[in-house]
Amino acid sequence: MATVSMLPSILLESRVARSMYLPRVRTTYPFVQPMIPSEVSSTGGRQNGFEDTCMADHWIENHKRDSWRRQAKASGYRARSAFKLKQIQERFGLIRQGDIILDVGCHPGGWAQVATELVGKEGWVIGVDLEACQPVEGSILLVGDITEPHTQERVLHELQGRPLNAVVSDISPNITGKWDMDQAVAMTLVADVFDFSLPLLCKGGSFTSKMFQGVGVEELISAVKPFFSDVRRFSPHASRNSSSEVYLICRNFMPWKARKLAVREDYEKALNLKLSGDDIAEAPDIVTSSFSVRKKKGE
Repeated sequence: MATVSMLPSILLESRVARSMYLPRVRTTYPFVQPMIPSEVSSTGGRQNGFEDTCMADHWIENHKRDSWRRQAKASGYRARSAFKLKQIQERFGLIRQGDIILDVGCHPGGWAQVATELVGKEGWVIGVDLEACQPVEGSILLVGDITEPHTQERVLHELQGRPLNAVVSDISPNITGKWDMDQAVAMTLVADVFDFSLPLLCKGGSFTSKMFQGVGVEELISAVKPFFSDVRRFSPHASRNSSSEVYLICRNFMPWKARKLAVREDYEKALNLKLSGDDIAEAPDIVTSSFSVRKKKGE
């Protein structure tokens, strides 16, 4: 589980920096469609009961009208998110027959279902999530925190020394309702998944992860670019229009370019520089010039 301690310290210390770089957010949560509201609003005040009822009815009606949800149910997929991975696959062709896949944040199992179809009987999928999933034939689904050593050891045990062909991650931290903190924790979580899985990727392998638009996106992309020949952002049609999610698509892993510095360390260093303003050059060094002013004769 991602915690506040995972945040770069500058995000917790500098309100001024946050106000400069983080978008202003209204009461509607930016990651997904509004949740059914509770008795108490996100701002701490008690909301009008009639407004609560209207918002809840609106959310339920939108949920029912969700065409991707209906298609997922008709196709036997556990979640509408299955179509996100299918659309990523159609666009980039990241998964092939016989591949070994790591599915991070696999609950409720929609991505594991799609990945299992793509790898066929000769391939297999390892899924990891904090919540238990119903079994998916052809997949090994583990319950645990991917950032914890114990869970990582279980993944390594299942791999038995075999490299991964692709990592797909639809992971998201526990949501607090504070957008700037949630988004920052989500970005740090993605960096942690990179640090664990990159040493396990085979040459030419791929990494796909959900992230949320906002502060730190460019810094994370810069941190992972040296490891892949192609890094880009992609928004599947199956993503909700109200969502700020985007998928980071990294193709053709180049292990010989791996550096000693970890992705998270690179990411946090660049982010701290940006938010603290330390990337702005300080007073320039004094340079001695050979130029001199000569007086005219007779002066």
